[in-house]
Amino acid sequence: MRFGRRPRGAAAVRFAEAGLPGPDTPWREAEWLVVDLELTGLARSDEIISIGAVPVCQGALILGESLYTLARPDRAPTHASVLIHKLRHADLAHAPSTDDAIELLLATMAGRVPVFHTSIVERTFLGRELRRRGLRLPQDADTEVLGRRFLRQRDGEAPLGLSLARLARLLGQPGEDPHHALGDALTTAKAFIALAALLDAREPQTVGSLTAAEQGPLRIGRFGPI
Repeated sequence: MRFGRRPRGAAAVRFAEAGLPGPDTPWREAEWLVVDLELTGLARSDEIISIGAVPVCQGALILGESLYTLARPDRAPTHASVLIHKLRHADLAHAPSTDDAIELLLATMAGRVPVFHTSIVERTFLGRELRRRGLRLPQDADTEVLGRRFLRQRDGEAPLGLSLARLARLLGQPGEDPHHALGDALTTAKAFIALAALLDAREPQTVGSLTAAEQGPLRIGRFGPI
């Protein structure tokens, strides 16, 4: 996972040195970490304001090791951001710094395969933070892509875009609090387990098969991904 220079910080070193399961590892034998970020927006200048992460081991949620942290941005969130995430400047003023929040995430992610929904968003913002630490984000499983794969197998077609809320409804799962990092991470984790099990019933799934899915298109609404 090294990116070309010495990792900076204890958690970064642990993350870099932790082994990941090989691509042929059956998916239930691997450890995964489902991550969701809440952001001030999707522009290059926007920032992470909260992180939620839920581990998955042996095909089950490990709720006792879940992570939730706020992250203090350099600039106050815009009014539009507050309407979406309900995180005001007052809520974030005394939160951990972004560096400290990322350190917590790296410690939790070490040795685990990342899972995101619409991964281009998380890969863009997390990738930037990891590069600053001399790290590269490993290949992830994207529940939007896996959801489209399942729907193509089941129905012969799939939508170009698949929001997390729509995916949860299609799977018959109740969604957790939307636009809350831990709530969305938990919804994504439940969807990931269901999709991996459904795909595995048709053909045995591995780390490689679940992380090698094609990247789907990102559709942007006024305040974020649709």
